[in-house]
Amino acid sequence: MGDGQVQTRRVVVTGIGPVTTIGIGREGLWAGVMRGASAVRRITRFDPSAFKCQIGAEVNDFDPQDWVTDGRRLRRMDRFSLFAVCASRLALDDAQLDLTDPACPYNRDEMGVYIGTALGGIAYAEEQHTNFVQEGLKGVNPMLALSIFGGAASCNVAIELGVTGPNIANANSCASGAIALGEAFRLIKQGGAKAMLAGGIEAPLAPLIFGSFTLIKALSTSNETPELACRPFDRYRDGFVMAEGGAMLLLEEYESALRRGAHIYGEILGYGTSNDAHHMAAPLATGEQAARAMQMALYEARLGLEQVDYINAHASSTPLNDKTETLAIKQVFGDLAYNIPISGTKGMHAHALGATGAIEAAICNLIFENNYLPPTVNLRDPDPDCDLNYIKGEGVLQRPQYILSNSFGFGGINAALVLGRVN
Repeated sequence: MGDGQVQTRRVVVTGIGPVTTIGIGREGLWAGVMRGASAVRRITRFDPSAFKCQIGAEVNDFDPQDWVTDGRRLRRMDRFSLFAVCASRLALDDAQLDLTDPACPYNRDEMGVYIGTALGGIAYAEEQHTNFVQEGLKGVNPMLALSIFGGAASCNVAIELGVTGPNIANANSCASGAIALGEAFRLIKQGGAKAMLAGGIEAPLAPLIFGSFTLIKALSTSNETPELACRPFDRYRDGFVMAEGGAMLLLEEYESALRRGAHIYGEILGYGTSNDAHHMAAPLATGEQAARAMQMALYEARLGLEQVDYINAHASSTPLNDKTETLAIKQVFGDLAYNIPISGTKGMHAHALGATGAIEAAICNLIFENNYLPPTVNLRDPDPDCDLNYIKGEGVLQRPQYILSNSFGFGGINAALVLGRVN
């Protein structure tokens, strides 16, 4: 290597740990994708009758005791942290990596945890505040102060697994999960770690939090037909549908993964992020900063525009965001934009805020595994302003080599990841 040159490493995905509304675990998530059915229902976690929006997507059949066997530790974690520990263990199990095995190729200093979340443990804080109002301080869980901050989940994962490498939580709204993956990718690429558990986790379903989103009219009010409420790029979309859940991916340095005989799903090739610097809730109408995030990711991946085989869109099902994302894709790809297959999967699993980019990255890696591009569920009457090659109806059997995945959030935060098949 010459002076001033920095050796970079390839970064691959070897473990997938989803805890989602359409399935838990790698096989559960893909089975949910193949069903192509919406998980949106009337909310049961609390009584939503007071709100204009009364629907959401909940993670069912989640038993934390399957993943945290120490009863004392179990009682010390809220749903947010429990999702994170479960998803991380699922990712390690899927990767067949036992950190307690003396033959494990990584010492605990060489592996870290990056988690993105929009709201962290705030829903648990809301629950405990109710206890405080009713019973005073004696009714509050002593662990509250250690549960509500954004880093609680990543730190609990580190404690549970004994992982002592870099540990960061970000709260970059709905781009959080993608940003956690992008930053973990960069860390391994530049030699700061050999392996990372990275992704997004969200447990936001509580009355005040939910109500705050209804106040700004961000949520769909299609209460009569909840299974049709999340309909990205459709003419009649009227807002996003809130979900809980998350996904953690195990990222490894390529050569290390090869040496241990790991199964490789895909490779992270590029990452870009930008900010609209425009408005806290509305995207910049020109889409230029969303486009720039995509361009930066493609530049780092060293891909030509014609090499992108599929775009996994953010596709939040809000009137402004879907229109702006369409415009941004056109800015990046020009006339090529009309030929690239594009879909958004939130019509199935709904919008888990800061976790959504990680869930969608998990799906993208499973697309490499299964050679199937999922449809945009509930896209029946396309908006004329959303006139690209959005997959509707049935999915498409296709073997993509390169995938672009978008995540956009409140505050004008944009993130894009480029993923590649490892042949």
